[in-house]
Amino acid sequence: MVAPDPRRSIPGVDRLLERPWCRDLIPAHGRNWITGRVRAVLDEMRSGQRPVPDSDDGFAALVRAEVARASAPSLKRVVNATGVVLHTNLGRAPLAAEARRAMTAAAGYGNVEFDLDTGERGSRYDHCVELVREITGADDAVVVNNNAGAVALALTTFAAGRGVAVSHGELVEIGGGFRIPEVVEAAGARLVTVGTTNRTRPADYARAIERGDVAAILKVHRSNFSISGFTEETELAELVELGVAHGVPVIHDLGSGLLMDSAALGLPYEPTPAESIAAGADLVAFSGDKLVGGPQAGVLAGTGKCVARARGHPLCRALRSDKVTLAGLEATLSLYRDPERARERIPALRMIGTPRGRLERRAEAVLAAVGSRGAGLRRALRAEVVATDSLVGGGTFPDARIPSAAISLGAGDEAGEWLARLRAHKPPVVARRRRGRLFLDLRTIAPEEDSVVAAALAALAASVS
Repeated sequence: MVAPDPRRSIPGVDRLLERPWCRDLIPAHGRNWITGRVRAVLDEMRSGQRPVPDSDDGFAALVRAEVARASAPSLKRVVNATGVVLHTNLGRAPLAAEARRAMTAAAGYGNVEFDLDTGERGSRYDHCVELVREITGADDAVVVNNNAGAVALALTTFAAGRGVAVSHGELVEIGGGFRIPEVVEAAGARLVTVGTTNRTRPADYARAIERGDVAAILKVHRSNFSISGFTEETELAELVELGVAHGVPVIHDLGSGLLMDSAALGLPYEPTPAESIAAGADLVAFSGDKLVGGPQAGVLAGTGKCVARARGHPLCRALRSDKVTLAGLEATLSLYRDPERARERIPALRMIGTPRGRLERRAEAVLAAVGSRGAGLRRALRAEVVATDSLVGGGTFPDARIPSAAISLGAGDEAGEWLARLRAHKPPVVARRRRGRLFLDLRTIAPEEDSVVAAALAALAASVS
C-alpha cells in the first residue's frame, strides 16, 4: 500500500496565521510580511524543498526560523581576529566611543544646514572645517564621502577636459580594483604620465607642462606598495616650485591620512597632511577613516582659493557626506587635539600601539577561561599561544609587520570547517588560516571581546570533541 503524501496535510496560510505562535510574530513585523513568510515556507513544502512537519510545533519552528532568517540584517557585527587592523572587508577602522555617541546623537534632527545664531540656512560644509584647519594648517577644507571622491572632485574642478601629470610610478590601484588612471578618466581629465616606474625627475614634469594642456600635477602617495633599488622620486616641494612657476595647481593624494608622527606608533615614516600643506601643496586629499580612525569620509584640504572652487563645483553636492558621518568625523578629529588621548581613545591607533606582551597575557587568559568551561580544550583544539605578526592593512604600510600574539589552533584538514564554525558563532569570529592552523590574533580583538572569543572556542571544542 502506498503511503499517503504528507503534503496533503499542509494547512492553508490562513489557518497558520490564526495559531497563537504566529499571531505573536505579527506585532513586530506586520501581518502582510508574516503572511509572505508563512506562504514561502508552505510553498517550499509543497515543492518538496522542505519536509512537512508532523506537529504544530514543527510548523512553528520552521516559520520562526524563516522569520529570523529573513529579518536578520545583512550588516552584522563581527569579531576581527585576523590581525589586520584596517581590514577593508571588515569595515576598516572601528570607531571611538566618542564618535559612536556623536553619530547616534546626530541621527535625529540637527543643525546640519541651519545657523543657530542667525536662524538662517547654514552649510553642511562648515562642519569639521575648523578642526581640519587646526590639525593640518590648511586655509580651508571640504569633507566628501571618501578619499577617491576627494581626488575626483579636485581633478574635475581643475582639470576636466585637460591633462593631469602623474608619475608613471604612482599609477596605483586602490581598494576594490579602482585605479588612478580610471579616477582621472572619470573626472573628465586626460592622464599625462611622466617619468618611469622607478625614476621620475622634476624635468619630466616640466617637459610635460611645457608641451601644453597640463592643468594640474597629481602626486600620489604609494601607500599600498613600495619600490626599492635604483629609484628616484620628485619631492612634493619640487613639484610645488614647478606648479608656482607654471601656474599649475599641485594636488597631493595621501590616501590613508595619518594625522600624527608614525614613530609614536612604532611604524615607519608616513607623510602627514600637515607636512603636505607646509610644503605648499594647493590641495591635499586624505581619508577620514583608515589611519584617521573615523567613519568613511574624504577630506580635501588646502588653500582657501582652491578649496572654494572645489566646494562650488556641482560634483561636490553629489559627493557630500551625511550628518551622521560628519558628526562621527568631528568627534574623531577632536581627539587629535591631544595626540596621547588620540592614541588611547581611537581603537585603530590603540591596537597598533599595544605591546606584544600584553596581548600574550590576554591570549593565555582567554584559553584559561575556555578551559574552565570544558576539560581538554587545548587537547581538543591543539591550542597554544604563539608569537605572530599583525598588519596595519587598509592599503597602508605594506612592509610593516607588528609583533603580536595569537591563539593558534591545530585544525589540519578541518581548517575550513573550523573557520566556518567560528564564523557561524554569534557574533561571528573571523580568523585566518595558514598551513593547517588557525590563528586568532589578539591585536585586533578588543579586550571586551575576549569573552566572546572564549565562548566561540568553547563551542568549537564541544563540536569537535
